[in-house]
Amino acid sequence: MWLCVYIVFVFLHGSTCVDLVYHVEEEKNIGTYIGNIASDSRLWNILSLKYRNLVTFNQLAQRPTRGSQLFNVTKTGKLFTIQTIDAESLCIYNTECFDIIKIALRHAQTFIKVLKVKIVIKDVNDNQPGFPIKAIDLKFDETNGKGTKKSLPNAVDKDVGILNSQIVYTLKKSNEPFSLTVSKRVDGTSKLDIVLGEALDRESVSDYYLQVIAKDGGSPPLQGVLDVHITVLDINDNAPVFTQEVYNVTIKHTHQRSMPVVVLSAKDRDSKENSKITYHFSSKTSDIAKHNFKLNDKTGEIFLLQRFFSEQLKNYKLFVEAKDGGNPPLSSIATVIVNLINQQNNAPEIDVNFVSEVQKNIAAISEGMKVGSFIAYVSVIDKDVGLNGEVHCTLNSEKFQLLNLGSNEYKIIIKKEVDREKQDHYSIKISCQDKGSPPLWTERKFSIQVIDVNDVQPHFTKDTFKFLTYENEEPNFPVGFINATDPDLGDGGQLLFSVINDNQYPVPFQITNYGFLSTTKALDREQSKSYVFKVSVSDNGTPPLNSTANIIVEVMDENDNAPYFTFPSVNPFSLDVHYHPQSKNDITVLRASDRDSRENAFLTFLILAGNNKQLFTINPHSGVLAFSRPVYQNDAGSYNLLLVVKDSGSPVLSATTTLSLTLTVSNRTSPMLTAAHIQSSDMIDINLVIIIVVTAVVISIAIVVIITICIVRCNRRRNMLHTAAMNPAMQPGREKCLMISQSNNPFAITQNPEEGVHHSTPSMRSRRDFCPEQELPVEWTSLTSPGKRLSASQACIQEVGMTSGRHERRFIATPDHYGSNVSPHKLQNSSQNKKDMSPYEEIPVVFCVLASKYGKY
Repeated sequence: MWLCVYIVFVFLHGSTCVDLVYHVEEEKNIGTYIGNIASDSRLWNILSLKYRNLVTFNQLAQRPTRGSQLFNVTKTGKLFTIQTIDAESLCIYNTECFDIIKIALRHAQTFIKVLKVKIVIKDVNDNQPGFPIKAIDLKFDETNGKGTKKSLPNAVDKDVGILNSQIVYTLKKSNEPFSLTVSKRVDGTSKLDIVLGEALDRESVSDYYLQVIAKDGGSPPLQGVLDVHITVLDINDNAPVFTQEVYNVTIKHTHQRSMPVVVLSAKDRDSKENSKITYHFSSKTSDIAKHNFKLNDKTGEIFLLQRFFSEQLKNYKLFVEAKDGGNPPLSSIATVIVNLINQQNNAPEIDVNFVSEVQKNIAAISEGMKVGSFIAYVSVIDKDVGLNGEVHCTLNSEKFQLLNLGSNEYKIIIKKEVDREKQDHYSIKISCQDKGSPPLWTERKFSIQVIDVNDVQPHFTKDTFKFLTYENEEPNFPVGFINATDPDLGDGGQLLFSVINDNQYPVPFQITNYGFLSTTKALDREQSKSYVFKVSVSDNGTPPLNSTANIIVEVMDENDNAPYFTFPSVNPFSLDVHYHPQSKNDITVLRASDRDSRENAFLTFLILAGNNKQLFTINPHSGVLAFSRPVYQNDAGSYNLLLVVKDSGSPVLSATTTLSLTLTVSNRTSPMLTAAHIQSSDMIDINLVIIIVVTAVVISIAIVVIITICIVRCNRRRNMLHTAAMNPAMQPGREKCLMISQSNNPFAITQNPEEGVHHSTPSMRSRRDFCPEQELPVEWTSLTSPGKRLSASQACIQEVGMTSGRHERRFIATPDHYGSNVSPHKLQNSSQNKKDMSPYEEIPVVFCVLASKYGKY
């Protein structure tokens, strides 16, 4: 039996070379359970229960070089840790960390087999990347250029896992001109460099503080920080700068020599030796100035060397150089002006020099000069110094301004735009006063004349003009009047109009120099319903000015296009129709079109001929051709229907077409049309009878009422005539009024005896009623030939719209007004146009008179 057990173990482990592999994380507590070797080796699957208790497991002792024992195996084959495992002390970087132990299997006292168990130790991210130092100081020079590098130490992560020991470097900064570069060395470590991105300026920033962050790839990641302090080394790249470029001081001749005349001060932005400053007189300083003044080279103080006794004004100009201690040294120079004053006080003197002087104290400017233009130079002379020589000047004008140039110098400029049309002359006064005690002042008066220029643009009374006109009229047909103004005088106020034509799409309109717009050819509304273009107006000034206005001309439609059928498209048109009891009444739909618009394009359809059996009907508006009654077998056959389409224009235009219709009838329909059917179809509808009777009654009552009123009025008129004949005091003009009321006068005059008031009822008026044959009270001398007057029969103005509370002036023209150029019915019946005319321009009377008299402008 023992031999059998041994053979089984040899077969399982010896022949198949089975090795058990376990995994355990580092840093686990002592006694951590790893696995059961007995069950994992499939031994229990072969041995029965009574033999399992006799099998024992023993761990073989390791060699001393392997270190201390990390694991322990119980007799029953359970594997535990016997100490805390640290992967970093057991394994090397970036390799698999494991330990192999050998387990001896025994059956009672008999040795069976040695199992090799591999225990893989899983690395835990328990070490953060660490730099060898916490902080490092680097130095960059101001002369270092872009791309200069400084090395940094790299970080080390003691973890042995690939991800746990993988380090990524980043640079934490805030707008500093540095960046971090990372490169790999041959041994796998990283090389870190701080790279300069742009030139440094120590005077702006002398120190930079950065942080290099090293982060590993563990979960969660750990990081280490290296503080980097960068110091910028100074070079002598800044020259000393004086607090003032010019020192202007004034001293009296009694000034003490122990007191400094002035103290100079200069600063240098460099550091150390590069910022140490000494002061020296420049070689440009005269020997006389050096003889009278002394300069302290350390403090910059200037003292008098001797006392002045002269009562006259003396000026000294000194040039002082400030030099730093750099190598090579840099320097700068300041000017010191020393004024010695006497005890006198003089009033200032004013001198004015004009850019354009007409005569003494009179300057001329153009009204086109812009604001800020220079017109005069003013210089003020005061021989005094100190407060006695400090002068303040003012100018009393809203249009002109006095600007200080320094050193008692001024200039006069235009403060606001001048307009010669409003004011052509300005009186100016300049007052200057010093700050002496007592203060002295001087005045200077002069005048400025404004010269006119063509500075006003012509202006249209509207931005957009809208007009209505007719199509199919002869050229030179009047369209409207366009008004523009220009306040300039002379040539600058003479206006010239022109139509702005697009070379690709020229507009058929022209305009005169007086603004009258007319056509150049007959218009066709079907080609263009409206025209949108621009009109330009320019004056005759130098340079000429111009402006533009938008013109919209809408063409009113005339019924000049007859309708035409679009279906049927050929004449005659053949159509086969098969009828059966289930057929619908609709046969087909006629289609027609008309190029005109509005009522001129409102179409109606009719059947003119070919419908003798009254079998067909057509909807006048939709054009649907249908059966008007039931269809019978004897209705079968051919029909030539003459169809017409009409528009609603004036005059009415129409078109016809013939529809050759062949009707076949199904056998299931009624056999034939009988007399009963005809009688039934010819019966009058009872509703129509009622309507006819009611209408006849209403008309009869109306006729009776009208006859009664006429009889009463005739009796009343006869009584009035009889009373007038019997009364000799009756006014002689009374009969004439009554006779006029019975004539063909366009106003029927009736009289109410009770009220004594005449009522006028408008009727159809003749041209003479609107335009009496008398001359107009106005002579158009500028537009017509001398001595000619325009009669009211040629042009007049009708007041309309009285009932709406407003007057609308509308041009009325008769056939002899325009001659052959204008259709009379269009001009006289223009009020019949249903379109709203309120947004359009009216044709002025003078314009219509000229058009009728001359034909062209």
